[in-house]
Parts: sequence; structure tokens; C-alpha cells
Amino acid sequence: MSVVVETKGLRKAYKDTVAVDNVSLKIAENKIYGLLGRNGAGKTTLMHLMTAQQLPTSGELKVFGENPYENERVLKRTCFIKESQKYPDTFRVKDVLETAADFFPGWDREYAYSLADEFRLPLRRGMKKLSRGMLASVGIIVGIASRAPLTIFDEPYLGLDAVARSLFYDRLMEDYTEHPRTIVLSTHLIDEISKLLEHVILIEGGKLLLDEDADALRGRAIRVSGPAFKVNEFAEGRKTVHRQTLGGLVSAVVIGDGDGGDRERAQRLGLSSETVTLQQLVVHMTNASNANPERKAEI
Repeated sequence: MSVVVETKGLRKAYKDTVAVDNVSLKIAENKIYGLLGRNGAGKTTLMHLMTAQQLPTSGELKVFGENPYENERVLKRTCFIKESQKYPDTFRVKDVLETAADFFPGWDREYAYSLADEFRLPLRRGMKKLSRGMLASVGIIVGIASRAPLTIFDEPYLGLDAVARSLFYDRLMEDYTEHPRTIVLSTHLIDEISKLLEHVILIEGGKLLLDEDADALRGRAIRVSGPAFKVNEFAEGRKTVHRQTLGGLVSAVVIGDGDGGDRERAQRLGLSSETVTLQQLVVHMTNASNANPERKAEI
């Protein structure tokens, strides 16, 4: 499988702040990635580097095998949609949809107008007069209809209601299935998009905390609860990312092998157990990383 984005020891510093710290990763073609992490974790900076909106302090970055900075071949194959997307003051919704073809060779004009109708956008209304949700809808339409080989969404759906977000997820998956490309979704709504993701990248404090196939992650984290000595026996030899004690009882989130045997073993030990969602796992791993900044997740 071809590599779309590759970084080696990528670093971006602003005076005394290191926003991206020695990040090495590969993003493959035709997969949906979740770029996860808290506010200020370095996600947006990483996306700005990937889209040549910022220059790295050090390290290597290749997009489609080339340096993306001032590289028209790379930039024409890239679509970056962010929450704070800016448009010319005089532009209407219709103007955005009409000019997008100048930037994206794969632009599907007919599909874009179809999406605008589904999102109930007023085509002749000025962009400056749109609500936050309508602005988000315009960005989503551009991102999907661009059909760019590398499409990046940085929280563009903030301001959308649940119905509109569901419509976005549905249309994104439908079009991705018909027109595969690499999609990167940066979001805090992890539970909502978890079923879409094929790969998870977790950033915390500018460092790469997790870089793993989503299917491999699903079901591997389990929360067990019961007497401390039994929880300790269950967790022995496994990675524990969260532990809470109440009297003689302990609740722990443990990374297992994902083959279903952990639930049976917990039952044999008389422990209650439940699967941990991707969002809960990200929260626990982030907290564990903050407790030990040098720790990199290897699960």
C-alpha cells in the first residue's frame, strides 16, 4: 500500500513551546484516520505542517513522496478543511461551490450542489451572514466533493446539530466507498466517529502516543472490577492504563489481546468486566501519559 504522508522525527517549536515533538509516522492511501488528542495536543500544528501552511523546525516530512512546501503538485491533491475556514468577504455559498473546481481537479460540481440541498444551504446568501452550522456545512461539502486524494477535516463540524453530523458521516462513508482516498478526521467526538475509523493516531503534548489499526484496538481494552488481589492477578503481565481503588475494591482498565479470552478469564476470577470504548481508552491513555510524560503507548 502506498504511503501518502510520512514523517521522521518531525518537530515544530515556537520559542519555548514545542507543538510537535519528534513525531514519526506513516499515513497510507485509501484509509480513514482519526487524529485524536486534547486541545493544545499538537494536532492542528501537525495538520498545518502536512498541508504546507507551516514549516517544520526540524525532521522530515513527505506528502505523496515530495516536500509539500510551495509544491503545486502536492497541494492540488490535498484538501484541508478547518473550523476557522476563511472566505473572501464578497463570496456567497454559490461562489464557493463554483470556484472550488479551480483548486481541486477532482471536484464534483453536481454532487456538491446535491449536498448543499441536503444540508439546506441558501446558495445566494453571503458567507459572512451564515450561521456557524451553515459555515460548517459548506466546509464539509467542499471536503467531500473535492475528492482530493488527501482530505483533512479539522473539527469542521463544530456547530452542527446531531442530525447534520449524522448526515455528514453517512455521506462521507458513501462517497469514500465509491471514491476511495485518504481521509484524516481530527475531532473530539470520538464515540461518534469511532465506527468510521480504520486507523487511530493519538497525539499528546506534541508526542505520538498511539499509532495503531482501529480494528486491532477495538475490544482490547477491558475494565475489570472486584477485590484488589483478584484484579492484580488478572492484570499481571498486562498493561494497565487506569486504576481506581475504593476500600478493598479495585477497578482497572487493562489492555488485553482482543481475542475474547479476557472476558472469560475475568469471569472465572469472579470479576465484573466491560469493554472500554475508544473514547474512554483515549482518555485513560492521555491521563496516563500526563502522569508519566516520557511514556509512549505500546499496546
